[in-house]
Amino acid sequence: MSDVKKLAVIGAGTMGSGIALVAASRGIDVALIDVSEEQLSKASSYHAKTMDRNVKKERMTREEADTALSRIGCHTDMSDASDADWVVEAATENADLKKKIFKRMNEVFGDGVVLATNTSSISITDLATAVPDAADRVIGMHFFNPVPIMKLVEVINGRGTSEETTRRTIELSEAMGKVPVPANDHAGFVSNRVLMPMINEAFHAWSDGVAEPENIDSIMVLGCAFPMGPLRLADHIGLDVCRDIMLVMHRGLGDDKYLPAPKLVELVEEGRLGNKTGHGVYDHS
Repeated sequence: MSDVKKLAVIGAGTMGSGIALVAASRGIDVALIDVSEEQLSKASSYHAKTMDRNVKKERMTREEADTALSRIGCHTDMSDASDADWVVEAATENADLKKKIFKRMNEVFGDGVVLATNTSSISITDLATAVPDAADRVIGMHFFNPVPIMKLVEVINGRGTSEETTRRTIELSEAMGKVPVPANDHAGFVSNRVLMPMINEAFHAWSDGVAEPENIDSIMVLGCAFPMGPLRLADHIGLDVCRDIMLVMHRGLGDDKYLPAPKLVELVEEGRLGNKTGHGVYDHS
């Protein structure tokens, strides 16, 4: 049983808004923080639509949905959530940005507050260098998209993470209805170290003329029992996110096989980022 009563989530994008909704649905008060009021508005709309869908599908009552929504407060200033007893950062996959956020988190929140990150590939030990006096409270808490549906939380200790922080992270993950699984602190951890090179290779196969995207995805779904083909999954994740994770792994592991495929980079530079922009590998308009 977790002792966390109020969770602060830094970043109201796809992952942050999903983490906030799951926590609120499990009886935890949430402060969702983002510098963009527009992003917070989008998150609130997502929350309302998701809960409406859950009520229509009889996954919960209207009263349960409304109660969960009432637990989420939106803020543009981190200090407005200084009474939270746990904080998870869910900003863009950029180490420098995350370190700036961690410094601010350490200033705002109390000494007993765990400073978690939803990073999908960046070293926890490296992020903890931004807050050397709090390294024992820094941990990776990697949720998966879509957060309300996916059960896994990849739990990653940094070199300085305490056993107490790990124990409490596992307890909170379970209290949120998730299954925490440990991984060691290497670039990409387990999930993306295995997944992203496969997605990247699908882009190479497309670029080399091996097959068209629909056929690449169909072969992987029908032949390898994947629930979704790698290129469609890339659109779902966000092509910019896929590119950024590959770059993190390339820097961290020092092997050119982790360089993002030129076709992937090309689509990102064209602004074709996947589902979130209406066009990526596929046209989602």
